[in-house]
Amino acid sequence: MARPDDLLPGTPSDAVPRMLATGRTDVRTVYVSMSARHPEGRDADYLAWHSLDHRPEQHRLAALRASFRLVSTPACRAARATRHESYDAVDHVMTYLWTDRSAMAAFNELNAAMAEAGRTPYLTPTVERSVFALDGGAAAPRIKVGADVLPWWPSTGVYLLVERGGPPPAELVDVDGVGGVWWAGADPMEPPYTTRDNTGLQISYCFLDDDPPTVGDRLRPVLERRWSRSGAEPLLAAPFHALVPYDWGRYTP
Repeated sequence: MARPDDLLPGTPSDAVPRMLATGRTDVRTVYVSMSARHPEGRDADYLAWHSLDHRPEQHRLAALRASFRLVSTPACRAARATRHESYDAVDHVMTYLWTDRSAMAAFNELNAAMAEAGRTPYLTPTVERSVFALDGGAAAPRIKVGADVLPWWPSTGVYLLVERGGPPPAELVDVDGVGGVWWAGADPMEPPYTTRDNTGLQISYCFLDDDPPTVGDRLRPVLERRWSRSGAEPLLAAPFHALVPYDWGRYTP
């Protein structure tokens, strides 16, 4: 597979003030829903329904800027750099990026209306729902696109990092296969938007352009050094695949 640094000429966006002056991301709120595998093994059906029906409908909400779904596989699980009982069951991750946390009320109303209309046939066991405030991002210069647009950059998946404490993880863009990273800090809200207190947590999304489990193996020693130096408590450090449209069963737990 040709890598971006083999194909793309020119100066990276984040080093071009004229480009940055035309627009910066207005994403402020990150909503994350983590769940376990389907209790009857119908993960592919669940992914198809969510991708073809539930997730597209959310984009009728004006404050939603992007959404993406991730899934773990046995190889992804084997490449996790840490395990914690609070997150060990996570195999599915859904993320919505909003301009403002006030949009969550409309989000909840839309989901209730869809359920009332018989449009919620699949559920997976919830591990955690949580809300975060976007704090920053960094893009690897080799991919050329800027940090503001990382969620729209084609990726093979995401390495997801949940820590208690710890500095911004911008240095992770130096790892081969990491195209960029966004990080966000806890924005405590009440149920139904959250399932437990997330005070003090930081979530980071490393957007990948190589095989997620392979990048996970590369990240492990880097993260271990990070945790040793910073004292951050790792709760989840795991690679996930991006879905392949209309091949919903390619990556399943």
